[in-house]
Amino acid sequence: MAIKTVIFDIGGVLVDFSWENIIRKQGFDEDMVQRIGNASVRSSAWDEFDRGVLDTKGIIDGFVKNDPEIEDEIRLAFSDLTGLLIKRERTIPWIKELKGKGYKVLVLSNFSKQALDANPFMQEFLDEIDGGILSYKDKVIKPDRAIYELITKRYDLVPGECVFIDDTEKNIIAARDFGMNGIVFKSYEQVESELQALGVC
Repeated sequence: MAIKTVIFDIGGVLVDFSWENIIRKQGFDEDMVQRIGNASVRSSAWDEFDRGVLDTKGIIDGFVKNDPEIEDEIRLAFSDLTGLLIKRERTIPWIKELKGKGYKVLVLSNFSKQALDANPFMQEFLDEIDGGILSYKDKVIKPDRAIYELITKRYDLVPGECVFIDDTEKNIIAARDFGMNGIVFKSYEQVESELQALGVC
């Protein structure tokens, strides 16, 4: 079955996800950076950030519950999300190249409104794509099967005609279980080689 649609994750694929940097810029040492990360980004509470079901205060309250001893540090660390995402110069040319070859290009990402609002450069490549799903808008996150069902229904896709590119293996496993082709992003060269193997060139 020929590929007609290329679906991208965002963080770790189209942009760099630099949570450690936004914590470091508050002046914390490396041990504290990792401790804050354990209470937040590496915890299940981060899923609620991306799911869009809580406001910023509610989300940060959840982080604090994970490590109450560093409440002040956690609140300071997430007081400004500017720089949470860093532009990759290759993103827009990659999207334009695929679209120029006739492929539909979508995104499917666990993504918070707060991160989008704090990093306005994101709109540059969101304007280039054909659509997609940012999890906070639909209150569903990967690897829930429902998010794969939603994107196929919304954009009238045949799963076998899609390839999904994500840097998190469990999300690719879920996509494959749903019937999509999947590539775990490790490098541009590796992804392009796997795309070519699927006939995307």
